Amino acid sequence: QVRLVESGGGLVQPGGSLRLSCAASGRTFSNYAMGWFRQAPGKDREFVVAIMWSGISIYGADSVKGRFTISRDNGKNTVYLQINNLKPEDTAVYYCAARERGSIYLEKDYDYWGQGTQVTVSS
Repeated sequence: QVRLVESGGGLVQPGGSLRLSCAASGRTFSNYAMGWFRQAPGKDREFVVAIMWSGISIYGADSVKGRFTISRDNGKNTVYLQINNLKPEDTAVYYCAARERGSIYLEKDYDYWGQGTQVTVSS
């Protein structure tokens, strides 16, 4: 079992920044690719970005490239999502997830999920 706890969400003005954290406990953290998904009101959950155990990042939608940066600290069992130049359309609940095998893009291939952290971008 892997337990994931997200933090760092909040209310931020457009153009602002946030750093989300996801702390993992349980099985060996470095065995897992870690992903961030988000779910906006009234929409399906979507893949945002993932990071492999090696540190290689894989991004989803073009809208996040250049603004979102994922990183991981295997020594601290933590993955981070730095979000810059936030836009109202980034408003969503952000979920951290851990995947041992399968597609990096598909929810169904992730084994463990956090409870989510709310990010609201509004002036």
